[in-house]
Amino acid sequence: MTTDSVNLPPRNTRPPLAQASFGVGVVVQDGQGRILLGKHRGGTWELPGGKIDPTHESVAAAAARELREETGLRVPEDDVTVFAMVHDVVGGINRISMAALVRVGPAVPMVTEPHLISAWRWTAPEELPSPLFDPSAQILAAWRPDLAIEHPAAHSLRIAPPQEPA
Repeated sequence: MTTDSVNLPPRNTRPPLAQASFGVGVVVQDGQGRILLGKHRGGTWELPGGKIDPTHESVAAAAARELREETGLRVPEDDVTVFAMVHDVVGGINRISMAALVRVGPAVPMVTEPHLISAWRWTAPEELPSPLFDPSAQILAAWRPDLAIEHPAAHSLRIAPPQEPA
């Protein structure tokens, strides 16, 4: 045993070097089968979502929180189905996006972050606007591969059974 290894803290107590961004995108579907998309100030359309809080927040809890913060829509964490993980690499950093689905009754989303999103719109999945934010396109493609949505290459791992279109 070398002197260096004696002075190091136990291996599992050191935090790993940051190598990834961890977020969630939420497919919000209404009773008519439409999905909710926001028009980002940067010009793309995106699903509600964002980063998962590193202080022990579950993916489902993050999905419900982000939906509430971004749209004012409230769903119980238990109503969130996490159905896939999508992984790509941007700028040398692994981007891991968890794909979640919630179904809501009649709802009117609010623009709560006007500096980011200018409008929310209910859209038929077969009539998606463009351009889509890359992670949103990847999540939508994992949700509904039949839509043949163009998106940057990504690995997708299904976590829950495929969801039938409403």
